[in-house]
Amino acid sequence: MFGVLEGTGFEALSPEFEACFIGHARVERLWTGARWSEGPAWFPAGRYVTWSDIPNNRMMRWDETDGSVSVFRQPSNNCNGHTVDGQGRLVSCEHLTRRVTRTEHDGSITVLADSWQGKRLNSPNDVVVKSDGSIWFTDPSYGIMMDYEGDRAKSEIGACHVYRIDPTTGEVTAVATDFVKPNGLAFSADEQHLFVSDTGGTHQAGGPAHIRKIAVHADGTSLGQSKVFAECTNGFFDGFRLDRDGRIWSSAADGVHCLAPGGDLIGKIHIPEIVGNVVFGGPKKNRLFMAATSSLYSVYLNVNGL
Repeated sequence: MFGVLEGTGFEALSPEFEACFIGHARVERLWTGARWSEGPAWFPAGRYVTWSDIPNNRMMRWDETDGSVSVFRQPSNNCNGHTVDGQGRLVSCEHLTRRVTRTEHDGSITVLADSWQGKRLNSPNDVVVKSDGSIWFTDPSYGIMMDYEGDRAKSEIGACHVYRIDPTTGEVTAVATDFVKPNGLAFSADEQHLFVSDTGGTHQAGGPAHIRKIAVHADGTSLGQSKVFAECTNGFFDGFRLDRDGRIWSSAADGVHCLAPGGDLIGKIHIPEIVGNVVFGGPKKNRLFMAATSSLYSVYLNVNGL
């Protein structure tokens, strides 16, 4: 019988999901005290997670070796989404400065993108690095719509797109221009598809609340056919990650939704706060870290992240 399993945070909606969790594993709240948690990134060499507390203009750091929590960076330019590139460097989306940056090994900051066609970006939201070194990011307008997560301003571009930064030339190219509010993004394991969530329904009645699956052209630099992969049944899909078997683990209003490779909702991890984003971590990448409103949560799973 499927349903909420008493004493755990798991809800199985399909037999497939039961194999994804460990019967005695429990959701742990590792820390609380943020205003809006987002953008977790796992650093395997240091065994720690960083994440954003956007309204408080800081990044936090949780250390797996001793469970301690500290401020990683403040001010953080109201940073949102992060990822780690192939050289172990932090790549960040900053609302306040409306740019994408990279933190070098010596701590210096390199600006990777702050404009497109001579106009300032809106407020880069989430980012992923492809195996060829190119950086792909979303640019909705959340950071300029109010003063809570950045500075209120008018969009110079007048639209919200998905962009690619060329690893050789640094050129910024719009690869998808038909989104309302592009948000989280991730590549499939073979990088033949890019998944992008659209949270346009947050500020547009009847707007999108789904993840789209977009074909990547053979050149690896542009996108082709797009289709709706899954509709969110509770709130919005924000940030998400894939596991090695092609399932998507996405944030939602009631926790984390697990989507089968075909897009069906097969289970949930219930969290008592709205989840903003997730990341797989731990030495075996079988621990899911969840940045949820005021807190950082984690749970061990019987799956491994990409």
